[in-house]
Amino acid sequence: MSPDDPCPCGRGVRYAECCGPLHAGVQAPTAERLMRSRFSAFSLGLGDYLFASWARATRPDRAELDPDPDTRWLRLFIEETEAGGPFDESGIVVFTAIARGPEGRIELRERSRFVREGNDRRWVYLDGEIG
Repeated sequence: MSPDDPCPCGRGVRYAECCGPLHAGVQAPTAERLMRSRFSAFSLGLGDYLFASWARATRPDRAELDPDPDTRWLRLFIEETEAGGPFDESGIVVFTAIARGPEGRIELRERSRFVREGNDRRWVYLDGEIG
């Protein structure tokens, strides 16, 4: 992906101004921005980022986080957010992600929980309810 390409997360800005810096190590300012950067990481096949942005207490083994190369993540729709702002300790993001895989269209709807973790109080994905 070129830094000048539109960001996969759908915010309507260039990758270099959106998820690119987060993928390079800049902290997400909100739970929603972390959610968007994780969608972009799935889209771009960035398993290391997915692992690093998952809460230590709930994350799976690193080997389980490599995105399926046969699945193309296409669109992200943020439906609702609760808290998750710059001064919050937790937040919820409800989203729908659209993908295409070998079997056809995939639509994933999830209510994701995010928390702050570590000395730097970095936002991380805790868990989610699919449905």
